[in-house]
Amino acid sequence: MEKARIMDDKAISRAVTRISHEIIERNKGVDDVYIIGIETKGTPFAEMVAKKMSDIENTNVMFSSIDITGYRDDVRKDDVKKNITDDDFNLDVEDKIVVLVDDVLYTGRTIRAALDYIIDNGRPRLVQLAVLIDRGHRELPIRADFVGKNVPTSRSESVKVNFNNGDSSVTICE
Repeated sequence: MEKARIMDDKAISRAVTRISHEIIERNKGVDDVYIIGIETKGTPFAEMVAKKMSDIENTNVMFSSIDITGYRDDVRKDDVKKNITDDDFNLDVEDKIVVLVDDVLYTGRTIRAALDYIIDNGRPRLVQLAVLIDRGHRELPIRADFVGKNVPTSRSESVKVNFNNGDSSVTICE
């Protein structure tokens, strides 16, 4: 059941613009910056950020997405094989600035899995994290560098992100 709508399409757009500017500013441009979305909801958010950064800097910002299923610690190893091919990951992260992007930061376990995935594919110079929503309740020492909105929640609540052209939203549900 929906408890509260905390962001609408305009608020999400403003967060994308702010985060994009912050990433550019912190990294003194977009040279060697790769935006990597964590599937599934991190991917459309990462695409929005990469496009906005490209528009701001008038150049192409590298973008890709990753499926971290095989790296999750809540999936039995027998159920999913950690099997990555060159087709799964097409970015050269060696000595690059990687900006991992996800929709909601909660326990930190998804980000840990994404870090393992990235490190298995090279050694980036720097890894940064951008999230639309930081809802707290970390189980691992992970924090976002760029946050659209901090939203204190209880563990019994959930945060739902919906990306629809012209009608995107973030809601808290019970």
